[in-house]
Amino acid sequence: MRNSPVGIGIIGAGAISTTYLENLTRFPDVEVHFVADIDTGRARAQASRFGVPHAGTVDDLLNSDEIEIVVNLTVPIAHAPVAKRALEAGKSVWSEKPLALDRRSGEELIAEAAARGLRVASAPDTFLGPGIQSALRAINDGLIGSPVTARAFFRSPGPEPWHPRPDFYYAAGGGPLFDMAPYYLTALVQLLGPIAAVSATSTRPRSSRVIGSGERRGEEIRVEIDTQYSALLRFENGVTAQAEFSFDSPFAYEPLLEVTGSSGAITISDPNAFDGTQYLWSFGEDSPREIAADESNIGRGTGVVEMARAIRRGVPQRASGALAYHVLDVMISIQESAEERCWIDLASSVERPAPLPDDFDPRRRTVG
Repeated sequence: MRNSPVGIGIIGAGAISTTYLENLTRFPDVEVHFVADIDTGRARAQASRFGVPHAGTVDDLLNSDEIEIVVNLTVPIAHAPVAKRALEAGKSVWSEKPLALDRRSGEELIAEAAARGLRVASAPDTFLGPGIQSALRAINDGLIGSPVTARAFFRSPGPEPWHPRPDFYYAAGGGPLFDMAPYYLTALVQLLGPIAAVSATSTRPRSSRVIGSGERRGEEIRVEIDTQYSALLRFENGVTAQAEFSFDSPFAYEPLLEVTGSSGAITISDPNAFDGTQYLWSFGEDSPREIAADESNIGRGTGVVEMARAIRRGVPQRASGALAYHVLDVMISIQESAEERCWIDLASSVERPAPLPDDFDPRRRTVG
C-alpha cells in the first residue's frame, strides 16, 4: 500500500472546476497534477491559476502515471463515456452528478471498476458535510424517535437568470430532477436508508427560456425536458416521503429538507451546502432547539479526499458508485413513473453509508 498523497487529474475546466481546484489544491492528502479540457487553452488557464503543473488533452492526462483518481467535471451527457475511458486507463473515477444518464451505463461503470480493482464514485458529497452529518447523528441518537416520514422540496425559477450558458440544464441529464434532486435524494438515503418504490407526476409549462446574463443575454433556448416533478417515495424501512423538484417557482431559491419521527422532527440545512444549523422540534414544545453544525471551511472535493483516504486504507468510500447508482435509479424511476402514471419498484438497493467520524477534516494530513 502506498503511503503518499493521492494523485488527481481533473477533466473539465468549466465553471465548477474552480470550486474543486480551490479545495483540492489545499487538501494535503491529494495532489492535483493535471487539468484537461477539449479547450486546452481553458485547461492551461485553470492550471496556471491554481498552480497545477500540467495541462492539456484528456489523452495526455490519462497517460500520466502520477494520476490515481480522475475527477470528471464534464457535462452530464459525457459523464459515463469519460469515466469509462478513465477506468480503461487504470484510473479510479470521481464524477460530478449524475453518475450516468441511464441505468445500463451506470451498471457498466460499476462493473468495469470492480473488474479492474478500481473505484468509481460520484457527487454530491455535500452529505459528508457537518450539516447533514449532525442531522444524521441526531436521528441515530433517537432525538426524534423512530423516523416516520420526510419532506424534500427544491423550488426555483431555473438557472437561466444567472447562468450565462444554461442550455444543458434544459437538455437530457439536466432539469431539476437530474441537476438538483441528487442532493436531496442522497441526503435522504444517508438519513433514512435505501428507497424501495416511487410514484410521480411531472410537467413542462414552458417550451423555451430566455438567458438573463452574459454575452447571450436575451437569447431564447429550447426546453427539452420536464421542469416540475412531484414524487412520493417509500423507503425499504417503511418510512415515506414527499419530494418536489421544480424550475417553475417564482421563489429565488427555496430548499426544504425535514424528517419527522415518532417523538419529534428535525429540519435540516440546505442539502446543496456542507454546513448549516438543524432545528429539532419535539411534541409539546413551542419552539425548536438548534443543533449547530461545526464550523466548516470544506466544500466540493471533500468526497474526493474521503475516497483517496479510503483507497490508501483499503476500505470502501462513503460516496460510492453503488450509492450514486441507487440515486440514479430513483431519478429514472421518478421519470418513468411520471410518464407511465404508476408506482415503480426499484431493483437497486444500497447500504446506508456509515456516519463520518466526529473529527473528520479534509484539511488534515492523514497519508504521506
